[in-house]
Amino acid sequence: MANVNAPRGLQPYANTWGAQWTGAVRTYYVPAGNATALYLGDPVINITNSSDGNGVPSVGIATAGGGATVLGAFMGISNNAGQTTIPLLQSESPYLPASTAAYVYVADDPFLLFAIQENGAMVSGASGRNADLVAGAGSTVTSQSGWQLNSSTLATTSTLQLRIIQLLQEVDNAIGTNARWLVKLNTAQMLAATGI
Repeated sequence: MANVNAPRGLQPYANTWGAQWTGAVRTYYVPAGNATALYLGDPVINITNSSDGNGVPSVGIATAGGGATVLGAFMGISNNAGQTTIPLLQSESPYLPASTAAYVYVADDPFLLFAIQENGAMVSGASGRNADLVAGAGSTVTSQSGWQLNSSTLATTSTLQLRIIQLLQEVDNAIGTNARWLVKLNTAQMLAATGI
């Protein structure tokens, strides 16, 4: 059976030491000047030297490839920035439209494993190697990210963004086109020795 083509970006799965992901996230701030919509599973980064008035660090969409660091995955909206007494209504979209200030949740543990779909068809020997991310359009219907693992960048290069751990072991997933893999952030911003 062929794998379903349904990219969802970086989906938190488990910790590298074996424990399941408990839903732990940290709150960050997205300024109104953010020109890119954020979808569930989109990779994000800390914006250089930026935070809100209360010292909550700012984030924005990450850059695919080129040794770019990644902080973690966008997991939803906390509340409307500047309207902390008015919770986000359930009828509002869980994705964050462009040019919208908000406090957001990010799964930023640098030791977290993520499930991600590849955009090609890697072989079983891909485990233990590295690859970059590739950007994709998110869905305003499902709110899911369109980012994927870029199969064509598979190599041992240390600056590639993802470390491939193994094929995700699920009954509807097999080696081949659109397979889903367990990965960890190889260029995790939280582990960078230099500040931003």
